[in-house]
Amino acid sequence: MEDEHDTNKRTVSCLPGMPALPRETGTRNKIPEHFPALSIRISEVLDDIGAGKCTVKERRGTYLLRESMYMIAGQLRGPKTERFHFGSQSEGTTTPGLNSDIDFLQSYYHTNIMTDWRDWKAGMAHLLMLHDDHTPPQQYFLQVIRRDTPEPETRLCDEKYVRKDSGQVLFSSEQWKKEIEQIHKDQGEITKHGPSVSNIPNWDIVNAFHVCHPLPEIQHWIDRCRGRDWPPAQLLEAAQVAPCFLVPAGHPDSDYTREEWRLSPNLIERMLMLSFSMTQIKCYIVLKLIKQSLFSKMVGDFTTSFHCKTVMFYIIERTHPSLWKEHNLIFLLLLCLQVLRKWLRLGKFPHYIIGGVNLFDGKMSFAQQRRLLQYVDYLIKNDMHDLFYIDIDKLGYRLQGCGIRHIGQAGEVLGCVGIHNIISLSLTFERLRMFLIHLRRTTSKVEHPNTIFEQDINCKLRKCFEYYTNAKLKSAALEFINHLFALYNSMQSSKYLRQQNRAFSEIIRRFKYSLKTDVASSRLKLASVLYCFGHLHAAVRVLDDVERRYHSKVKAVCGCRNIEGHSDLQVFANMISDYFDNVLCERPFAFCAKFVREEAYCAPYILWFEMKRNMTEEEVSQRHFFEKQSMDYAEVAARPFLHYLQYLTYGGLGERDKQLHVLGILESYVFDPRNKINMYHSETALNLLGHCYEMEGDYEGALHYYALSSSGYRTNNAANWHVQRVLRLIST
Repeated sequence: MEDEHDTNKRTVSCLPGMPALPRETGTRNKIPEHFPALSIRISEVLDDIGAGKCTVKERRGTYLLRESMYMIAGQLRGPKTERFHFGSQSEGTTTPGLNSDIDFLQSYYHTNIMTDWRDWKAGMAHLLMLHDDHTPPQQYFLQVIRRDTPEPETRLCDEKYVRKDSGQVLFSSEQWKKEIEQIHKDQGEITKHGPSVSNIPNWDIVNAFHVCHPLPEIQHWIDRCRGRDWPPAQLLEAAQVAPCFLVPAGHPDSDYTREEWRLSPNLIERMLMLSFSMTQIKCYIVLKLIKQSLFSKMVGDFTTSFHCKTVMFYIIERTHPSLWKEHNLIFLLLLCLQVLRKWLRLGKFPHYIIGGVNLFDGKMSFAQQRRLLQYVDYLIKNDMHDLFYIDIDKLGYRLQGCGIRHIGQAGEVLGCVGIHNIISLSLTFERLRMFLIHLRRTTSKVEHPNTIFEQDINCKLRKCFEYYTNAKLKSAALEFINHLFALYNSMQSSKYLRQQNRAFSEIIRRFKYSLKTDVASSRLKLASVLYCFGHLHAAVRVLDDVERRYHSKVKAVCGCRNIEGHSDLQVFANMISDYFDNVLCERPFAFCAKFVREEAYCAPYILWFEMKRNMTEEEVSQRHFFEKQSMDYAEVAARPFLHYLQYLTYGGLGERDKQLHVLGILESYVFDPRNKINMYHSETALNLLGHCYEMEGDYEGALHYYALSSSGYRTNNAANWHVQRVLRLIST
C-alpha cells in the first residue's frame, strides 16, 4: 500500500500547480482504507445501472450504425451531406438516469470552406475563414467569396449576408439558424440551444460546415501532445487529417456574436473518447452523475458534460496509464475534482485542444464559480461522502446497500438483472424506428413527385448495392436493400395481378430474400399476395408462421406515429421477463404493414380506401409535414392485420368456426388496454374490424366501429368513406 501511495503522490505532484492529494484530503499521508473497496463497489454499481462494458460497446455500435444509415438515406435523397452522432449516447458514456440528449450534427458539402485563397474552386459557393487579433479564440468570421472568380462578394444578395464595419460581406451564423428554423417550422416544435436548432424533443441538432484544411490550432495541440503516453501517436496522426466543423455560435462577450462561427473539433474529441479504457469511462460517468445530481443543486445546469470531458482529457494526459485501475476509481475522481478546484480558483477553464479558450465564459458567473468552488472543496475534504446522496439511477441507495457505509436508511436497491439486454432492446427499437422514418422519407413521392416511382426505387436499390461494397456502410446498406427489394418485389406482384400475369412462382421465389426484415411485416405482405392470387391454403400457412413468431413479447415499431411511453425502459423490461431466451433468439420487433398505391393489387380491397383518406381538398391542406409523406399509403399495425388476413382466408376456405374465432381475437386485441402500447394506426385497425362486421352482414356493428375510428381521427380517415358506403348499402 505504501508503494502505491508513493506512486500516487508523485503522479499528483506532476500536475502543474496541483497540491499533493494526501494533504488536501486530510488523510495524513494515507489514502482512506475504504477507498479501494468503495471504488470496486462503484464500478460494480455502474455495471448494474447500464454502464458496463457490453452496454458501452453496444451503444457505440448502434450509433455508428445509425450514422451510416443517415448517410445512405441522405445521399439517396439528394444533396450531399454527412451526418454524425456526437456526445454521451454515441460514446456509450451515459446511463438511463442521466437521460442524455442525442447530439446530432449534419455538415454540408455544397459550400467550400476556404482557409486560404488557394482553396478557391470554380462553380462552388465559397466562404473564407477570417480570424485576427480582435477575434476571440475558437471564433471565426466567414467572408462570402464569389462563385465565378476568387474575389470577395460585395453585394448583400442573400438574407444570410451581413456587412461588417470594414465593408466585408459575412455569412451570419444567426441568420443561418433563422433560415433552418424557418425550413423546419412545420416539422415540430422548434427548440434552440447554442448552435442547435432542433425540431425533435431531446435532440440537439447542429447544422455546420466541414473544414477539411489544416488549422494552426489543431497542429499546435498535436505538437504539444507528441511523446506522451496519451493521446497515442496513432490517434494524433488521425487527428491531423480529421475535418473540424464550423458551428453557428458566437462568443457570448463578443460584439459580433451574431456573425461569428465556432471552430469545433468534434471528430478529434470523439477519437479521444473512444480511446478511453473502461475505468476512464466509469470515472467520466461518475463525474457526470456528480455534475447532474450534486453540482446542479449549487449552480443549476451551468456545468456541462463538456466540462467533465475536458477535465478527463487533462487528467488522462498527465497521469501514468498504470493508475487507471478499477480499485483506484475514487482516487482518480479526487484528482479530477482537484483540477476543477484549481480552475475555479483561477476563474479559467481551458479547452483541451484549442488554446486561449475559457469554458466558463457564457456558462458560469463569478458568483457561481465561488459557490461551486466551496462545494468542490468540501467534497474533496470529506472524501466525496456525498456520492452516497446521488439519486440518479439510485446510485446512493445502491452504494449504501453494499455494507461499506450506511447513511440513514439504506432505501430501496432496485434489481437490475438483465439491464444490458433491456438497454439493448431499447437501442434496437430506437434504431429501427429511426430507420423506418428515413426509409419513409427516402421512398416518399412528395420529394420526387415527377419521377416514375418504380424506376426511382430501382435506382435507389442499385445505389444501395454500391454502398454495400463499403465496409463501413455494409450493415446499413443491407437493411436498405432488404426493404427496398421487398417494396420493389411487391410492386411487381401488384403489376402482375393487375395484368393477370400468373408468373406466380417467380414472384414467391423473390420474397424469400426479404422475409427477415422483422418478425411480421414482410411475411404479412407475402400472405396478402398469396390471398390476392387465390392461393388461400398457402396464405394460411404463412399466417400460421407469423402467428407463431409473433409471441406476446414482440414490440411493434412505427416510423410515422408515436405512442406515449412506447420507448420507456419498462416496456423493454417486460419483453424480457419470463421470456428471456425466446426474445433474444429472433429480433422481437414487428413493423407496421404498409402498402403504397403501386402495391394496391396485392393488398385487400378495403385498404385501397386508406390510400385516399381525404374526402375533400380541405382535408389535404390540414395534413402536417409528416402526414403528407404517408397519406397516400395504407398502413396498419402488424398484429391486427394478421388477424384480418386470417379472417379473410378462413372465410375464403369456408372454415367458418376458425373465421369467427379470429374475428373474436381481432376484436379482443383491439380493445385490450394492454395492447395500447403497440396499437399504431388504431383508426385503421378499427376500420378493418368494422369491415369484418360489414362482411358478417352486421351493418350496425360495422357503423359502430367506423364511428369509433372517426372519433379519434375525424379528417383524413378512410372511415368516412366506409360510413357512406354502409349507409348506401342499408338504404338500398
